[in-house]
Amino acid sequence: MSFYDSLEAGTQIDFYRIEAPVARSGMASIFRAIDTRDGRVVALKIPHPDMEADPILSDRFQREAGIGEKLDHPKVMRVYGGEERSRIYMVMEWCEGRLLRKILDEGRISQERALRIAIGVLDALDYIHAHGVVHRDLKPENIMVDAHDNIKLIDFGIASDSAARRLTYANFTATLGTPNYISPEQVKGKRGDARSDIYSMGVILYEMLTGKLPFPAASPMAVMNDRLLNPPVPPRVADPTVSPELQEVLYRALEREPKNRYATAHEFAHDLEHLDQVGVEDRPEIINWEKRKSHLSRKIFYYAGLALIPVVILLLMVLVARHH
Repeated sequence: MSFYDSLEAGTQIDFYRIEAPVARSGMASIFRAIDTRDGRVVALKIPHPDMEADPILSDRFQREAGIGEKLDHPKVMRVYGGEERSRIYMVMEWCEGRLLRKILDEGRISQERALRIAIGVLDALDYIHAHGVVHRDLKPENIMVDAHDNIKLIDFGIASDSAARRLTYANFTATLGTPNYISPEQVKGKRGDARSDIYSMGVILYEMLTGKLPFPAASPMAVMNDRLLNPPVPPRVADPTVSPELQEVLYRALEREPKNRYATAHEFAHDLEHLDQVGVEDRPEIINWEKRKSHLSRKIFYYAGLALIPVVILLLMVLVARHH
C-alpha cells in the first residue's frame, strides 16, 4: 500500500495532522489538517502517486505552489512555504464557505449579490495580474464564497507567471481552461493573458445574472465553436431585468478580440460600481444575434486541436508512467 493510500484521519505528515478528506481531483486530493505547532486549521493538497512519480507533473505541481506562495491578498487563497518537508505537498489556507458553483446550482441569485461577488473576484484578479500571474481557469468551481459574500480565488493549477520560466510542450504546457468559460484566444491554442481572465469573469457574471451561459450548446466543441463565430446571446434576452448599462458591461467583457475588452480587472470593476456612468453603444450583434453561424469549419477544428494538444500529451505521459 502506498503512502497516499494510507492517508486517513490522524495521519501525521511533518507538523500536520490530517483530520478529513475534503476533495479529490485527477491529480491531487485536499485534506483538512491541523498544524500541531499552533493549532491552526490548514488544507493539505497532496499529489496522487502517479503525479508525484512523474517529474514533469511534479514540476507543474511545485510551480503551482511557487505561484501561490508569492501571492498575499485577502481575496486569494494563501499557500504557505518556507519550511523543509519530507515529501511533496502543498500547505494552504483553510477557506470557510462554499464554491460559487454550489451556490449557482441552487438557483438564481440576486443582481445585488452577483455584482458584489463579481467585484470581489475582480479585486483579486487585479492583484494577481499586477504580480504577473494569470489564472487561466477562472470558473465558479474556483471561487469560494463565505456567508458574507467575501470571496477567495483558489486553484492556480494552470496559472501562468511572467516571472517564472515557461513550461513548454517538452515539459507540459496547459493552455486549455474549462470549455464554458475559456476565452476565444485560448480556444485558438494561445497562452492567454490578463484579458483572458476578464473574459472568463464576464461569462461567470452573465451566468450569475441570468442563470444561463452566454453560449449555450450541447457539447464542449460546440461551445468553443460558437464563441469563435458568434456574439453571446444578449443578456437582456436571457433576462429582461438586466439593465442596458449592465448589458453593455457584459459585452465589453465578452468581446471576441482581447484588444476590445476591458484592459484591466480594475476597469471592469469600476463600471460595475458606477453603472450610471456607463455609455450604451448601438451594437448590431444585439439586433442580429439570432443570425448565428453554426458550421464547424476546418479552422475551428484546427484551433480546437491545438488547444487539446497539451491534454493529449499529459494523458500519454500518465499512461506511460503507469506502465513503468
